[in-house]
Amino acid sequence: MSSEIEKLQKMIDESDNIVFFGGAGVSTESGIPDFRSVDGLYHQKYDYPPETILSHTFYMKKTSEFFQFYRDKMLFLDAKPNAAHLALARLEEIGKLKAVVTQNIDGLHQAAGNKKVLELHGSVLRNYCERCHKFYDVQTVIDAEDIPLCECGGRIKPDVVLYEEGLDQNTLQESVRVISEADMLIIGGTSLAVYPAAGLIDYYQGNKLVLINKAPTQRDTMADLIIKGSIGEVFSQLKL
Repeated sequence: MSSEIEKLQKMIDESDNIVFFGGAGVSTESGIPDFRSVDGLYHQKYDYPPETILSHTFYMKKTSEFFQFYRDKMLFLDAKPNAAHLALARLEEIGKLKAVVTQNIDGLHQAAGNKKVLELHGSVLRNYCERCHKFYDVQTVIDAEDIPLCECGGRIKPDVVLYEEGLDQNTLQESVRVISEADMLIIGGTSLAVYPAAGLIDYYQGNKLVLINKAPTQRDTMADLIIKGSIGEVFSQLKL
């Protein structure tokens, strides 16, 4: 066990109010690609970059093209929780982890067994009618030949936060609360470049801020412990 892992283990052992804040790097280890990564398929098949397609404006103006991309590139329903997800579920089970705050939309934290999951950017597993607000599961979106429609005739929208849309205020407020009350904050699989989500860590007031990421982040100077590497590999070395 490396000195960094030993230090992380000691911090966890001495904490009983841990919050985990995670990004795309947590899901990539389950085979879900980060849509910002370079993918030649985008250039071959789509006329616009992913950030444009996943915007509110594009959704409203080119809804059919949005759903073509969404079904093709945003749904990975065969993905399974990885070592990081399972370790976090175990930490919650033994009473140390109080909440997961995630930027991911795949539902894998819940699949692993976590109960308190704050999804900043929503979930592909939830969808709702924009007219009558009836909820639909993801299969409804998959089965639709083009734009998914409710039985009332309204358009069914994935419950995910698109570019240009604001975060859910209740989720945001609860995330601020759990982070501000935490005695340990573990941040993993994110470069902390996407706001306002990344700004949430400013509410942490403790002295056990851990950053686990393959690449440097914008907040490395704030961290009490930095571990460069795969979050799944790091968590799999812990004794929980």
